[in-house]
Amino acid sequence: MSGLTYDAGALIAAERGSRAVWVMHRRALEQGILPTVPAVALAQAWRGGRQAQLGRLLRGCRIAAFGERDARATGEALAASGTSDVVDADVVVGAGVRGDAIVTGDPRDLALVAAAVGIAPALHVV
Repeated sequence: MSGLTYDAGALIAAERGSRAVWVMHRRALEQGILPTVPAVALAQAWRGGRQAQLGRLLRGCRIAAFGERDARATGEALAASGTSDVVDADVVVGAGVRGDAIVTGDPRDLALVAAAVGIAPALHVV
C-alpha cells in the first residue's frame, strides 16, 4: 500500500463507524503508513462537540496544512476541471504530489479533477 489521503467523506464515514475505513486505517498503520488528512477536508467534516470516532482516527493521521502554494495549485485544478469544490481539488492535488491513494465516499468529483490535471490516483470508495 502506498500513502493514503482521506477526504471529508472518509472522515464522516469513520465517525459513523464504517468498517471499511477502520480496516483500511488499521492496515495502513500496521504497514507504517501515516494517512494524510488535508486541513480543508477536516474543516468540512468537523462539527465540534463529541466526535469521538473521528478524533480517534485523527490521532493516527498527519494533517496537511493549506498554504498559499496549495491554494494556488488548488485554484488551478479548479480552473482546469471546471469544478468549484476547493476540498475535492485540494485532496486530489495533495494526493498527487505525495503519490497517495484517496479514500473517499464520492469518487465522481475527485475523478473529474484528477483527469483534468493529469493525475490518476487510486480511489478507494467507502
